[in-house]
Amino acid sequence: MTPLPNSSTLSVCILASGSQGNCIHVSNGSTAILVDAGLSGKEIERRMAQRGLSPANLNAIVVSHEHTDHIQAVGILSRRFHLPVYMTSQTAVAAAPHLKNLDSTVSFECGYRFCIDSLTIDPFSISHDAEDPSGFTIQHAGIKIGIATDLGIVTSLVKTCLADCRLLVLEANHDPDMLMNGPYPWPLKQRIRGRTGHLSNTDSCMLLRELRHAGLQDVILAHLSETNNTPEKARSEVGNAIGDFPVRLTVSTQNVCGDIFTMSSQEP
Repeated sequence: MTPLPNSSTLSVCILASGSQGNCIHVSNGSTAILVDAGLSGKEIERRMAQRGLSPANLNAIVVSHEHTDHIQAVGILSRRFHLPVYMTSQTAVAAAPHLKNLDSTVSFECGYRFCIDSLTIDPFSISHDAEDPSGFTIQHAGIKIGIATDLGIVTSLVKTCLADCRLLVLEANHDPDMLMNGPYPWPLKQRIRGRTGHLSNTDSCMLLRELRHAGLQDVILAHLSETNNTPEKARSEVGNAIGDFPVRLTVSTQNVCGDIFTMSSQEP
């Protein structure tokens, strides 16, 4: 069993990331949440077990938006483990046909901080073709992490909210040339590269150049397209933004559960 962090640490594990399903586990040892649950319930439980994590220790599920690759198992996990589901009211309406009955729901609004036990969460609006999509920063014991995937453009708000993070989960969805020369129909190509679509490797590189700082420890590239990108292309392109900063850059994948990244508090 992988030990959970103690109360002065914060851990992040990307259970899955991509167009077929997204799920992130965040814990400080006393509070554990899932950000999205876009695989089957059985598969999420299996991947958690691979990292010594138990769904019985979860306190809640936080939903970024209503697309199926983010909510597939929200309903079943909520009912099975009596988990409250946090989402905006607009997302709740849009997701309702897929979620059925939930154990309980809690509404939040982008721009307004809320807490789940000992985790502090700040949701912020992002540009994506969903009803009310959210990115998140999560804080505990002076440690801040940021999660920003499924966004077509990088706004000033996004950059402000993601400043000073110790760990960033950033979208690097596609290589522009692979997308435009690939097999997708033109309308889908336009959607992906549009203002409510997904960030390219180039976009992610430009964002990271503005977000890098001496305290940034890890960057995890997420939501890579299996058709229009490769881990090697994403790592090479976005890695140009790191320069001399001591940042560890990794790439999450659709089919393999990621490692647990743990950050310790720098407070005395």
